[in-house]
Amino acid sequence: MEEYSSFTDEQLLSRLKHGEDHIVDYIMEKYKYLVRKNAKAMFLIGADTEDLLQEGMIGLFKAVRDFDISKDVSFYSFANMCINRQIYSAIKASNRKKHLPLNTYISLYSQENGEEAQLIEQVISTDSDNPEVQIISKENYEDLRAKVYDRLSSFEKDVLNYYLDDYSYEDISNKMGKPKKSIDNAIQRIRGKISSIIEL
Repeated sequence: MEEYSSFTDEQLLSRLKHGEDHIVDYIMEKYKYLVRKNAKAMFLIGADTEDLLQEGMIGLFKAVRDFDISKDVSFYSFANMCINRQIYSAIKASNRKKHLPLNTYISLYSQENGEEAQLIEQVISTDSDNPEVQIISKENYEDLRAKVYDRLSSFEKDVLNYYLDDYSYEDISNKMGKPKKSIDNAIQRIRGKISSIIEL
């Protein structure tokens, strides 16, 4: 689908509205990286990243379906919002079933251009009137992130950084020269430390 690469997303989505259905496949493939990035960033205690990836792809599809080319917003920004909201909704549903507080969710990815703050604002605005929703506010995000990294060993920091960069357990194992089980154990320890910090 190289014939689409010279067009902007907005131009392509305009053509999609006029019946060029193959554009859906092109956009979905193009933004898979954004889904992976956001799913990795949302470090949910006890959750499987693969589940969040699936939810993220649903969010991306909704973005393609619902994008309004007449609005003054880029498709990238709209897709990013839809992906994150879909993942967040899945987290809420999962926690409701498990009777766990929503504060077992935290994004640890340092995104550029203030996107991290924007994401947190979106999440807060979604359920700000629900007292059962305990979410990390924008004001204390950096403080919490610093506390998390302060509690991690150098090994755990390296593992977390690779994990957030979308490396698999096997890839991390190979890069660090450690058994895959050691990587899995480190991830579980990181989850536990994040959980204990949030509950303080």
